[in-house]
Amino acid sequence: MPSPASPAPPTSLQVDLARRIAQLIYTRDIQAGDHLSEEPLARQFQVSRTPIRGALRLLADKGLITYHPNRGYRVNALPANAPRPRIESQEPTPDELYRRLLDDHVARQLPGPLIERELGQRYGVTRSTITKSLLRMSADGLIEKRKGYGWQFVPSLESPYALAESYRFRIAVECAGLLEPEFRTDDAELERMRTAHEQLLTRPGAAISATDFFALNTAFHEMLARFSGNRFILQAIQQQNQLRRLEEHAAFYRDARFVASSQEHLQIIAALKAGDRDWAAQLLRHHLKTSLQAS
Repeated sequence: MPSPASPAPPTSLQVDLARRIAQLIYTRDIQAGDHLSEEPLARQFQVSRTPIRGALRLLADKGLITYHPNRGYRVNALPANAPRPRIESQEPTPDELYRRLLDDHVARQLPGPLIERELGQRYGVTRSTITKSLLRMSADGLIEKRKGYGWQFVPSLESPYALAESYRFRIAVECAGLLEPEFRTDDAELERMRTAHEQLLTRPGAAISATDFFALNTAFHEMLARFSGNRFILQAIQQQNQLRRLEEHAAFYRDARFVASSQEHLQIIAALKAGDRDWAAQLLRHHLKTSLQAS
């Protein structure tokens, strides 16, 4: 009797969707006990139901959600301080290729324009994955179509003047967000963020990548913006995080200030846990001004 066929490996799109849904669970945009349906998720991520179905199976395999017969998937409660499960892919997902393109650009390893055929050969990915990555980078304002053929990176915050403008904007908006009347903290999320920073600080410097630090740094600042209860502050900080991605990667390789930055984040977290928003806002202002001076 022939052995049963092994399940097909997940596609890069399924892995990408699973990671994006997992992020919503960890940021509590999707709550424990919430019902996950294919159709609303397909509309939200602008895909068909088939890859969503595969993504939900991946999340169930990782224990983030559970399938209940006749009731569908429901989100599980997250254990305190539990590490995030790794969701692997056979080839780079659009999100992974996105990050690799940024890393290679900062390292000056991408001479000339971005040509899809050449990128496929270089990174060993499908044309679909390349197209999704480039379109996302274009939507984030990091690349633009060339007049001739292919794509090119835009200057963005690579100039000192643009970077200084960005930091002054963030000082004005982010610090004000901590003093918004609808500001509310999530104790569990603060604790997870504190633990993540402490774990980062225990790792040797060589084991920390620019992508690791940028992801944690981005999550921290967007958490504060989300606590503000003001959607426009959150949208502004999310946009700034996208625009400064290139500079943050370059700064990581240039001065590796992640230790001091993480310690400053921990001080802000401690102030918020103590209920002192005024002190937290002052600490945040100092943190951003110090980062500007170091840039």
